[in-house]
Amino acid sequence: MARSLDGLVLSPVADQAPGQVGTRTRFTYHELDGRIWAEYVGGDVVRGHLVGTRDGDALDFRYVQLKQDGTTSSGHCLSTVVDLPDGRVRLEERWAWESQEGSGTSVVEQLPS
Repeated sequence: MARSLDGLVLSPVADQAPGQVGTRTRFTYHELDGRIWAEYVGGDVVRGHLVGTRDGDALDFRYVQLKQDGTTSSGHCLSTVVDLPDGRVRLEERWAWESQEGSGTSVVEQLPS
């Protein structure tokens, strides 16, 4: 199992569609006893939160966010935690909106210290 996500700051490696998370978005993760949660902000996102569980290297969480235009959106994500050769962590994600149409994949990586 990859190391704990607690206290790590991660960011997408590529921009998603306009109005979604992107390379300027920062996720601050927390982890305790199989529970994960994070706050995120940046780019088009004014404030976002995710909450879920971790089983080994598998994350299962839901997210909700407030965007710059005042709209909110929510969805579900399944992620795999991967240890990178340089010691950082990567999350390989499969997500789907629940409040609107759309789904996809993304990759977020721990920012260098």
